[in-house]
Amino acid sequence: MSREGRTPDQLRPVSIQTDYVEQATGSALISFGATRVLCTASVEEGVPRWLAGTGRGWMTAEYGMLPASTGSRTPREASAGKQKGRTVEIQRLLGRSLRAVYDLDTLGEHTIWIDCDVIQADGGTRTAAISGAWVALTLAARRAKLPEPADRVGAVSVGIVDGEPRLDLDYVEDSAADVDMNVVMTGDGRLIEVQATAERVPFTRAELDALVHLAASGIEEIGKKQQEAVA
Repeated sequence: MSREGRTPDQLRPVSIQTDYVEQATGSALISFGATRVLCTASVEEGVPRWLAGTGRGWMTAEYGMLPASTGSRTPREASAGKQKGRTVEIQRLLGRSLRAVYDLDTLGEHTIWIDCDVIQADGGTRTAAISGAWVALTLAARRAKLPEPADRVGAVSVGIVDGEPRLDLDYVEDSAADVDMNVVMTGDGRLIEVQATAERVPFTRAELDALVHLAASGIEEIGKKQQEAVA
């Protein structure tokens, strides 16, 4: 299985390039190995109708994969007239993850749009999107003179491949995983979301705990890159 010379507890090379899009209030191009996701945060005045007059803000997210981001061309969902279930699921995950560390009562009647576009996919696109979106959000809030997130948010994939717990799965590993898991955590180690699936065989509570522990170590390393990016 592909490990690119990495040990089971080693992340792929992570890089974050900020201010990648000039027009966005905040932006970051994040790379987890060959996976690259462009994340932007845009601040607009006004909120959805159901929040109008409350003084409370809103934050929502959109996610998409560019046609050439995978081995064979991925048709644009707009051409089909509807989004796939996977896209909707990831968008909701993105929104939940970032709202978990942002006090919308302090935002005023503003909406923050988080947009994550996968430029190149090699596993872990949703976790890269969450980690990069936090950077874009922090930069956008700072530039718009709005409150910044109360804590950091990072995410990483883990899994069991060939009976071995592994951190940050690439596409080859993810395709062969017996267990596939995505973990989203705050900077102080609290869990926001754990998505775990037994792809082939059930897994034990001990294995679940070991995978969460492995993910926590990876998210801590990702956090260092995030902090450097927004410094």
